[in-house]
Amino acid sequence: MPDGVDVVIGPGDYPVKVSVADVSDEQDGSHMREAYLSLVIADGAAAWHAPMTPPGAVDPEPGMYVGVGVDAGTVAFVDQLAARTLMPAPRGDWQKTLFETGKPDSWFSQMDAGSPLPSGYANIVLPLARNGENIVLSHSGWGDGFYPVIGVRDARGALLSVHIDLQVIGEFTTSE
Repeated sequence: MPDGVDVVIGPGDYPVKVSVADVSDEQDGSHMREAYLSLVIADGAAAWHAPMTPPGAVDPEPGMYVGVGVDAGTVAFVDQLAARTLMPAPRGDWQKTLFETGKPDSWFSQMDAGSPLPSGYANIVLPLARNGENIVLSHSGWGDGFYPVIGVRDARGALLSVHIDLQVIGEFTTSE
């Protein structure tokens, strides 16, 4: 798995949601695209949003953001420790041993199966998992590129959610 943005979150189970936008001129549902992949951390009233900054990193310059590079048109949320310890070696073989094996259980096949989740998404238990540790995959809106990772916080600054903004609905701007 490519490197992404590290966000420190306490242990637990968190819902992941996909926001889909109708980008057709007619607004008739004929051209749908993934707009955000979101990890919901806590309930609360959103007060502001800003680019996530990895622990120990300097905040990005105004108008810049930290993000994830996408190659293969797929984004994901996964626990960093689980990804480092519960994936088979060697890392360079994952494309052909997990993502695109040509079998129904390949990760891309599961994403496109339409069941148990809608086509374009998959919730997959990691290969060496013992306790259900998983990765949630989604198509990435317009496909390959570099996408901002955004944190939404309440008025006290508590992190409520993390979003990968697939830039389907305008370009990201901060609300700080």
